[in-house]
Amino acid sequence: MNTQLVDGLAQIIQSLSQEERTLLDEKLKKSHAQAAFQRLISLGEKINARRAGKPFEPPLEDYIRQTREERNQQHDELMRSCFPKSEAK
Repeated sequence: MNTQLVDGLAQIIQSLSQEERTLLDEKLKKSHAQAAFQRLISLGEKINARRAGKPFEPPLEDYIRQTREERNQQHDELMRSCFPKSEAK
């Protein structure tokens, strides 16, 4: 590891004004976002290649709706178990 380089970079970063640090942060975030986007594109291409262009079964919209309904049902059951309705007297 090049500790001298790291120490030098740390000194440079610490000497930046707040405005310069903000700009540096924005550039780093943009770089990370671009890398993440490229990983997603690559993953999508791998999935499409593995599936040989066949559509998802069930269609993704149906799968999302189904899992959302299941999650809502679990939420409702949890709420009922945590907060049972008190009997009217």
